[in-house]
Amino acid sequence: MGLFQGLVFLLLLYLLQGSNSSFVKLNDNGYEDVIIAIDPGVPEDENIIEQLKEIVTTASTYLFEATQKRFFFKNVSVLIPESWEDSLQYKRPTYESYTHADVRVAPPTISGRDEPYTRQFTECEEKAEYIHFTPDFVLGKKLNEYGPPGRLLVHEWAHLRWGVFDEYNEDQPFYSTKSKKIEATRCSTGISGLNRVYTCQGGSCVFRTCRTNSTTKLYEKDCQFFPDEVQTEKASIMFMQSIDSVVEFCNEKNHNQEAPSLQNIKCGYRSTWEVISNSEDFKNSTPMETSPPPPVFSLLRPRERILCLVLDKSGSMSLSDRLNRMNQAAKYFLLQTVENGSWVGMVHFDSTASIKSELIQIKGNTERNTLLESLPSVAGGGTSICKGIQAAFQAIEKKNSQLDGSEIVLLTDGEDNTAGSCVETVKQSGVIIHLIALGPDADAAVTEMSKITGGKHFLATDVAENNGLIDAFGSLTSENADPTQKAVQLESKGSTLNSDSWMNDTVIIDSTVGKDTFFQVTWSKQPPKISLWNPNGTAVTNFIVDTASKMAYLTIPGTAQVGIWTYHLQAKANSETLTMTVTSRAASSSVPPITVNAKMNKNSNSFPNPMIVYAEVLQGYIPIIGASVTAIIESNKGNTKVLELLDNGAGADAFKNDGVYSRYFTAYSDNGRYSLKVRAHGGTNSARRSLQRPANRAAFIPGWVVNGEIKQNPPRPETDDAQTVLESFSRTATGDAFVMSDVPSGPLPDLFPPSQITDLHATLDGDNINLTWTAPGDDFDVGTVREYIIRISGNITDLRDNFDDALQVNTSDLVPKEANSEETFVFKPGKISEENAAHIFIAIRSVDKSNLTSKSSNFAQVALPVSQEDPSAGSGSSSGVNTMTVVFSVIGAVLVVTIIVSATICILNKRNSSRRPRTAF
Repeated sequence: MGLFQGLVFLLLLYLLQGSNSSFVKLNDNGYEDVIIAIDPGVPEDENIIEQLKEIVTTASTYLFEATQKRFFFKNVSVLIPESWEDSLQYKRPTYESYTHADVRVAPPTISGRDEPYTRQFTECEEKAEYIHFTPDFVLGKKLNEYGPPGRLLVHEWAHLRWGVFDEYNEDQPFYSTKSKKIEATRCSTGISGLNRVYTCQGGSCVFRTCRTNSTTKLYEKDCQFFPDEVQTEKASIMFMQSIDSVVEFCNEKNHNQEAPSLQNIKCGYRSTWEVISNSEDFKNSTPMETSPPPPVFSLLRPRERILCLVLDKSGSMSLSDRLNRMNQAAKYFLLQTVENGSWVGMVHFDSTASIKSELIQIKGNTERNTLLESLPSVAGGGTSICKGIQAAFQAIEKKNSQLDGSEIVLLTDGEDNTAGSCVETVKQSGVIIHLIALGPDADAAVTEMSKITGGKHFLATDVAENNGLIDAFGSLTSENADPTQKAVQLESKGSTLNSDSWMNDTVIIDSTVGKDTFFQVTWSKQPPKISLWNPNGTAVTNFIVDTASKMAYLTIPGTAQVGIWTYHLQAKANSETLTMTVTSRAASSSVPPITVNAKMNKNSNSFPNPMIVYAEVLQGYIPIIGASVTAIIESNKGNTKVLELLDNGAGADAFKNDGVYSRYFTAYSDNGRYSLKVRAHGGTNSARRSLQRPANRAAFIPGWVVNGEIKQNPPRPETDDAQTVLESFSRTATGDAFVMSDVPSGPLPDLFPPSQITDLHATLDGDNINLTWTAPGDDFDVGTVREYIIRISGNITDLRDNFDDALQVNTSDLVPKEANSEETFVFKPGKISEENAAHIFIAIRSVDKSNLTSKSSNFAQVALPVSQEDPSAGSGSSSGVNTMTVVFSVIGAVLVVTIIVSATICILNKRNSSRRPRTAF
């Protein structure tokens, strides 16, 4: 690698640190390039545009004050659906697209549920995906339920931009304080209100005082916190920004560390302001002395898609059958992927470049076949990427006077030490560059072009059976097209066989797809025998065979039959590589298809830091849970690793059953680019649509306390926890390539600790305290840990800050299970005498075979059944000292320990003067 390429590679690593698709940047304290996109499924209503302007303008002022005069919204683009009527004030977008939107205005996830939320499935301090507002929310029809939308935008922006979490928790709305009072989960505790149950009987409805559950020592299930309408407390925006007095985020001074809020659980009990203060935004800004100007808005509306294929036919493309494989993939793209109505042209390049097809509009097979005839047939010469791009510019400008918003699909396999000379030209052009890097030597400068223009970036290796080239081309659907018009990949599979051997499998066509279903078979030597049967067992034989390109294909007319399609491919040569690719489109414009989106948490990384693989399985915005999801990660040298992705809320997975399947990836084999491919399969009675409310949603306001009386809001629509069982389906998806550096040669040293346990749960069952959690692995979430360290305390702060000094549980009989298994552990509290209830806090760390220790788990809490007195009455406090005798037992062994404790049993945490570890059992 030359000096220039080395510098570009270092710059590339800097540019690609995050994988979030947002283009937002902070410039002189103002957020620029914010994109708000209106979903194509939203009926035309100009009031939505005007209300969005009002919301952002109000939010900008509130954000500026909330961040101590640091941040505001400087310029915002509103992306309007192509189906809406055109207007002279609407400009053509450049890089702005629905995929890159920071805020999406879209129909509710479930009809009738308009809760705003942020799609957030990454770790604390990491940027989220997007904010989801419904049209009714934007139009101001949900003010009673969620408060002023400008303020709520700031709440959601904190999720999106800084990776903070909510200061409430609908799963744990109340908790017991160390003073033994029951408090609503909130920050700060200075926000006052009433805890009440709304109950109706015999036609009469009243608010009554909440009762205490005898098991949990917390309020009953239907108890709600009603805030006072008039408050003086200023924090916190991440609890309830709709309170007039709330204008700040909770900070170190007023943060409520006791509450089981998502902010505490996900961010290590740090306040939201501490997390914000640690962000790059904060570090790169200083408070302003004057008020900021109002936001500037741009109204954008997509036009017809304009795209040019720029194909490398240099000498190196003659290696490993690259030229023919490129043509197979390009034909797949032209026949099936690119949408009707698009304008498509073609450029070939080696050391020179030529326009092989001017831009023509795709209306049907005639135009598609014309483009197929323009594909290159011979490879030779050097490599000049910039000349290829310049020729594409010329082709586009002949059709369109401006380049803005046009796309170039650039496929190249070689280095070009002159590629850096046109990076700035590309950046200024407004053209989006999609890169398909074929082989390990594709130039790094082109990756920079792809990143800075908002394009996609794929790696395809010379391992033909992995089908990387076809997968990459298949992922290049229009980012602004209606999802029901896009091609969806159902199958992508390859195999290398000897003569007369078979590749046999099935493809599932479910009821959400079936239109324009397309089967493509490729081979490397001789045409195979192809057999395809529909679900009725009828043979489908009308494949079009293209022997020159070594491929065969067919399109099922109309809508393909739902069910299992079976195929058999028989090789007719030794070392024959066969592939099968199947795509389809939505069967109905009113029913969104099931889709899979794949991504990594970063686009570049360095050893020994882990990567995280994410795959979203959705139907529209509804999560699909219970699917079988697998990631295939391939290095630029063809080394492949397969990972089962999980939606279990443990390890790398932030939330259980949210339709996001995740896993850590640490099995690095090479430096350089890696590709990502995901398969998702739903079997009968396994995959389900989750109708639960989305995580990280705005707090619903049940009502307000006005002059001591509760003024109730209309009730929120009931949540239907039922899950609709889906028919079987199959999908594949390709994610952007990522880059690894500093990977050592040879076996990797063990530098990966077990992952943090995040789902520790404690329950009281008669005389037993039952612990459950998901097992971590020796390397994050792979393998088996050596041992668990369990410690307990009566003070959550001491347990968090002084874990090693807390009372240790004897776990000698606890044999760890393999990662992602369910672990259980049982204690038995016996003879107890204490006037007031005591809560015990429990945390776990795990240790691997190299003695690497995980972070402390979340804290589980259990109330010991020692008193029926209601601790919320305030009489639970005691200045005296109580004696409590607790008998803990592990199944099979019992040991009695007598402990002298204060009312809050904090003495459990006082340090032993000898500093020796203490053991409870």
